[in-house]
Amino acid sequence: MSQTLGSESNPLRIAIVGGGPSGFYAAESLFKSGLSVSVDMYDRLPTPYGLLRGGVAPDHQQMKSVAKAYERVALSNPQFQFLGNIKIGEDVTIDDLKACYDAVIFACGAETDKHLGIPGENLPGSYAATEFVGWYNSHPNYRDRVFDLQTAKSVAIIGQGNVAIDVTRILAKTTEELAGSDIAEYAKAALAASSIQEIHLIGRRGPVQSAFTELEIKELGELLDAEPVVDPGVIILGDACQAELDEPTNNKARKNFAVLQRFAGRQSEGKPKKIYIRFFESPVEIKGDTHVKSLVLENNRLAGPAGAQKAEPTGEKFELACDLVFRSVGYRGVAIPGVPFDEKRGVFPNVSGRLTDNGQPVYGFYAVGWIKRGPSGVLGSNKPDSADTVKTLISDLDQLKPAENRDNQLIIEKLGNHQIVSFSDWKKIEAEEIRRGETLSKPRDKFSKIEEMLEAGRS
Repeated sequence: MSQTLGSESNPLRIAIVGGGPSGFYAAESLFKSGLSVSVDMYDRLPTPYGLLRGGVAPDHQQMKSVAKAYERVALSNPQFQFLGNIKIGEDVTIDDLKACYDAVIFACGAETDKHLGIPGENLPGSYAATEFVGWYNSHPNYRDRVFDLQTAKSVAIIGQGNVAIDVTRILAKTTEELAGSDIAEYAKAALAASSIQEIHLIGRRGPVQSAFTELEIKELGELLDAEPVVDPGVIILGDACQAELDEPTNNKARKNFAVLQRFAGRQSEGKPKKIYIRFFESPVEIKGDTHVKSLVLENNRLAGPAGAQKAEPTGEKFELACDLVFRSVGYRGVAIPGVPFDEKRGVFPNVSGRLTDNGQPVYGFYAVGWIKRGPSGVLGSNKPDSADTVKTLISDLDQLKPAENRDNQLIIEKLGNHQIVSFSDWKKIEAEEIRRGETLSKPRDKFSKIEEMLEAGRS
């Protein structure tokens, strides 16, 4: 191997697959490494920013402001290229990437959801939370979904992570409360006509083990037309749960528990929508003939020592009437032909970000974000995660096989007339979305069809 890989005369050539937060943090770390680096970032959509654009709730605009930092990475580094509207594994193969890059960093996230694995899960009216989130966020993959909000009276949401809280909040908010968000207009109209009166947020363990964050759960107590309901009995803790709550490092649990205590002690304000925050329950069956009619739940108890308690079924089952079910029980990655994949965990197997195949290192292939560690952590967790992977990559320089081609011209030629979206094309798309939003008094009115995005990018 040439000892000058990463020098000015022989820059390190990196492809990043995925244009979300972890991909941009990886690019930032590479450019700060002190090496001479060129980075080409590929994304299957014409738009960058991944879940920041398609997953973060439309009423959480402050969180989306981090996109400015990603934009700086793209615009302040001449050796950065964004190539949108290209699906790796289909439009471009892994062999194509290996021919043109010294290393590939996979930042493709967890693109699909986990299933409950219970009878009735595929009934009409039963959905993954990702479908609903993508729908109200104008994601092209989900914009044509139809959710019968107009006749539904009761909704069950399985899971208590922040995505589940987002779905709950969006279902509960008024049109007035959604003003100033960038929610899809078709979603806003459907929600305005909603008949939903009850939302059941269901967790299999207790309030001390809840996965949401304090900021998210607090918002459920600040809604105009909806109020949270917590059974006071669930906040009476057993010894193991009290020990977990008293653990000095468990600030998250204490903050969550304090909010739930307040909810349990609140008097009803008579608001038309009720959000029932339920614990110690697991779904065992979804019932209905041609559509969801009810959810069968089983009561749980916690067993095991503090810090390692698991939910065990009690055998006591009951039926909850509901018209819609959203599952929000986690996500998993999707395999790419030619890349090692851990089918059980839904990630690319790796050690410190370097991919492995049957336990052996695969030099030149790296992973960041959810495809590396699974769907855990918050947005900010991706920055140190990506930096750690880049550190591993740099330590492997002597093991890398330099690419035969020192540019991406072979890939460009292979794509032929396929429209590639550059970062400047994306800025045209964004400008048009912002212009459209101004007419609707919102931050932006996002395109929800790829054809519309491509047309705006060409203009």
